[in-house]
Amino acid sequence: MRDEPALIDINDGVATITLNRPDKGNALSAAMMHALEGRIGEAIADEGVRVVVIAANGRIFSAGHDLEEMLEHKNNDWQKAHFDHCSRLMLSIRNAPKPFIARVQGAAVAAGCQLVATCDLAYAVEGAKFGINGINLGLFCSTPSVPLSRVVHPKHALDLALTGRLILAPRAAEIGLINAAVPADMLDEAVMEAARAIAGKQPNAISLGKSLFYRQLEMGIASAYGEAACAMASNMDFGATREKIDGFVRKT
Repeated sequence: MRDEPALIDINDGVATITLNRPDKGNALSAAMMHALEGRIGEAIADEGVRVVVIAANGRIFSAGHDLEEMLEHKNNDWQKAHFDHCSRLMLSIRNAPKPFIARVQGAAVAAGCQLVATCDLAYAVEGAKFGINGINLGLFCSTPSVPLSRVVHPKHALDLALTGRLILAPRAAEIGLINAAVPADMLDEAVMEAARAIAGKQPNAISLGKSLFYRQLEMGIASAYGEAACAMASNMDFGATREKIDGFVRKT
């Protein structure tokens, strides 16, 4: 199993999915994306899993798409299907009922940066580099720019896409790409602190809240408030929620 492109470990409500092709920079090849889809499906289907961590083995979190694989295929239909596959993978994370946390121990560039931007939370070592630098090879990172432009200001996203520059984790935290940049020996602590906090919450409330959060981002403010009100009313129908609130009220 240790030779598989993506590994999974489940412990105390936290599923850790690990990219496992360090010799290939954990590139998002077709095989890697297929493996990730399978592991994500496992984590979502497991009722005991409350939160999912995306990690990676080796020096690099992910170098993006496998460029050698892309060069092997000159057919435009293959290229379109390949990028559609990647988009489905990213949407499976965004649409998942469980939160995803990126644990970034090294460089995350191009589609690797896209994966980080797609996760709900992200923590990185201070020396990790980020960028959507395909333009340096004449390939504008169009698909990576989709989630990036939704988590950082468009001017920051375009700066990275147009210049191909890489930024260090502290700057990535400043612009909102990641939640925090931490020393290497504190990365696991930062990730697991967030994961445990989420895992201890009511899962149906987390699922409802994550879904609403992303939907309302795409709406005008009046529509967003309308959707949010419906979500909170539905949340109040949860028996466990009413029990918790009742218990809190009785203590005060």
